[in-house]
Amino acid sequence: MNDKTIVLVSNTSWFLYNFCQGLLKALERRGFRVVCLVPGDDYSQRLLDEFDVTLHSMPMDGKSTGPAREGKCLFWLYGQLRELRPAFVFNFTIKANLYAGLACRALKIPYANTITGLGTVFLHDSHLFRQVRRLYGVANAGATRVFFLNPDDRALFERQGMLQKVDWAMLPGAGVDVTRFAFTPLPQEGPFTFVLIARLLGDKGVREYVAAAEQVRGIHPETRFLVVGPKGVSNRTAIDDDEVEAWHERGVVEYVGAQDDVRPWLAQSHVLVLPSYREGMPSTVLEAGAMGRPTIATDVPGCRHAVADGVTGWLCRVKDVESLVARMRACLVMTPWTLSHVGVAARRRAEKEFSQDIVVAGYLACLETGLMSHQHMKMEA
Repeated sequence: MNDKTIVLVSNTSWFLYNFCQGLLKALERRGFRVVCLVPGDDYSQRLLDEFDVTLHSMPMDGKSTGPAREGKCLFWLYGQLRELRPAFVFNFTIKANLYAGLACRALKIPYANTITGLGTVFLHDSHLFRQVRRLYGVANAGATRVFFLNPDDRALFERQGMLQKVDWAMLPGAGVDVTRFAFTPLPQEGPFTFVLIARLLGDKGVREYVAAAEQVRGIHPETRFLVVGPKGVSNRTAIDDDEVEAWHERGVVEYVGAQDDVRPWLAQSHVLVLPSYREGMPSTVLEAGAMGRPTIATDVPGCRHAVADGVTGWLCRVKDVESLVARMRACLVMTPWTLSHVGVAARRRAEKEFSQDIVVAGYLACLETGLMSHQHMKMEA
């Protein structure tokens, strides 16, 4: 095994770039050689330009469930890890946890799985997804540690027998850089603005947001509704580009596309909205809170842990447009002082509970445990 090589595996370069920067910088400072096994996308070059990493393009398709294509990805990962023989592997997202976890376990390479969210495998039920969940438990069983981002996901894994004799820990999502996402006062001029920042997926509640916007604009026509996020996402619930363009052309919402830096869009908004069906720990809510923005989110795992209902934002019922509309209209009639008070509470909670430093410390502690196990295996050999 290569004592100075650490591997990160994810279903997109986008994920590592947006949610693992703190870990990448910490590994770089400690002199590790970092190899990222990810499918190529628009963020691959950014990883190479901004971090001292090596990138190997993985043949993974987020939408695929075909045995041939999935088997090709699993064997590719096995071959890469067998050749690299890293000291430790960090896996993120469902397919990476499953395939790289199984490969690491077979090769006796120490690894950690991070349950970033449950996604389609858990939101929908079928024979295929039941088998995937069974294999997920096998992949977790060999991990040095399994990280969860909210208690509901951990409880579900435990109920379904996917955490038997597994060391697990809780992390506050990817955390938030509270210096970069600095507190910004709410806008004093211009229309009241809601913003949704998410990949354009049905499971993110994007359609509910648009439907609610249409209703609210019928009563408060001056209200502004922004949508920030990438189209063309590799996911079974991805929203068709034509549907997005139709929303924009009707003037219901302003779709501004994917943005490298969401801070200007948060700064010009009053409230973030995330009507997701389920989350791990939504980074956009943490970033909005750090900038002093309240959030309206659904009362589902992940969201209900990121938002303290009535304190740092508000919860509405999942897949319920009327419930979302009611929360939006309540915000529109609040005094500026009341709304600002909620935003200040969100900032304070971000500093205390969701700082990126907490996340990086958790991963480095796990790495230390894994490296000790690695040394022990070498001595035994």
